[in-house]
Amino acid sequence: MTTFTTGTDTLTRDALAVLQPGFDGTTAPDWVRRRLGEGLVSVALFGRNVAGAEQVAALTAQLRAERDDLLVAIDEESGDVTRLEVRTGSSFPGNHALGAVDDTGLTRDVARELGRRLAACGVNFNWAPSADVNANPANPVIGVRSFGGDTDLVSRHTAAYVEGLQSTGVAACAKHFPGHGDTNVDSHHALPHIDLDATTLHERELRPFRAAIAAGTRAVMSAHIRVPVLDPDRPATLSRRILTGLLREELGYQGLIVTDGMEMQAISGTYGLEHGVVLALAAGADAICVGGGLCDEDTVQRLQDALVTAVRTGELAEERLADAAARVRGLAAWTTSVRDAQDTAGGEEPEIGLRAARRAVTVTRGGSAAPVTGPVYVATFSPTPNIAVGDETPWGVGAELERLLPGTATGTFTGPDAGARALKAAGGRRIVAVVRDEHRHAWMGTALDALLDAGPDTVVIEMGVPQSAPRGALHIATHGAARVCGVAAAEAVVAG
Repeated sequence: MTTFTTGTDTLTRDALAVLQPGFDGTTAPDWVRRRLGEGLVSVALFGRNVAGAEQVAALTAQLRAERDDLLVAIDEESGDVTRLEVRTGSSFPGNHALGAVDDTGLTRDVARELGRRLAACGVNFNWAPSADVNANPANPVIGVRSFGGDTDLVSRHTAAYVEGLQSTGVAACAKHFPGHGDTNVDSHHALPHIDLDATTLHERELRPFRAAIAAGTRAVMSAHIRVPVLDPDRPATLSRRILTGLLREELGYQGLIVTDGMEMQAISGTYGLEHGVVLALAAGADAICVGGGLCDEDTVQRLQDALVTAVRTGELAEERLADAAARVRGLAAWTTSVRDAQDTAGGEEPEIGLRAARRAVTVTRGGSAAPVTGPVYVATFSPTPNIAVGDETPWGVGAELERLLPGTATGTFTGPDAGARALKAAGGRRIVAVVRDEHRHAWMGTALDALLDAGPDTVVIEMGVPQSAPRGALHIATHGAARVCGVAAAEAVVAG
């Protein structure tokens, strides 16, 4: 018979402490507030919880009335992945735009301003930055979320981002360990397999994480990917070899390890949610992210019960669970101490995101076409968004060009006949074609062929990774689809 060194109450509180659940609504549900009194240390906010900055501040104040040292986590990468500005588009360009500028001081300042805004809303834990090296152009889930494809560049900007964000008292989280950049599968849907040799892994994938650790990142997020050179059997999130052997022991990381969303199919569809959570804790994870899909009290109870049962049956060491819970509480304590010590007055740079987006724009002139001075037709060729980005966030240049060039009309197209439909809708007007990762979508390239054949004066704006060769009378690469990237692109169209 197993003998426990702590009481049941401590065990159940520890099991609750390691969970970072999401919830529904823009106010604090009763069940979340009750659970905070029972030992819950963290909650996660998603776009569904956000109506505006003042509302988020009121929501976090409601929650902190139950627990002052609460960790409030959010997936606010900015750029294409935004939660605070999910319905308007981000005021900050994403990593790829910052990498294109390659000014670490700018990256640090952008992250600092983002952190200041998060802190003002009561958010103190940001699941950012992506430290992934975008080594595979066909990657369907990372792309512009990465600073780029060069390891040194990604490393120095990851460190700068961590420093800028944490200077505001908001904990950073380098992700997705040990590197999600060389995949062609989205782990939201299936389990990616990365067949790298050990040298490539250490020299390319791990170096940005080493930089993040050296910069003092308070958290690292695990990836739901299988890396056979490290562990032929289990994905990183569930691998003791990777989380404990590599991250803790070899890299010397002592901060919080948080999982990527456990409801993602790479884990829940393969191992089951409850069993996956137990395996992740046993492997070395400290905090369990769950709730990108709706999370309710029943889910939290099932996960808490699964962890308690695993300890009682010996599948999960009680000491491992206690250690994980202590790390979560330790990070919460750090955010509280920094918050209480900080002077938050002044230092705002409200326009820094737009300034950064403007600097990231690359313009290539392909001919002698006349400048754009009058109304145009904006044809946006829209791919299916990945789950990380979501389908709520607007993107493009149409609204801004309508403002700058009155009389401008817009349309959105997708599929094999997108080019023909766009030409018909344009009705002979000059076209500004907006694409996103043309190199990953054959239909998009075909649509551009049709537009350029019909109108060599067509302007092309690439708002994804500019992997395809520039073409068009004017080709504008924004390195991301944040709202400010659209503003910068529209200004470049008018400037010619």
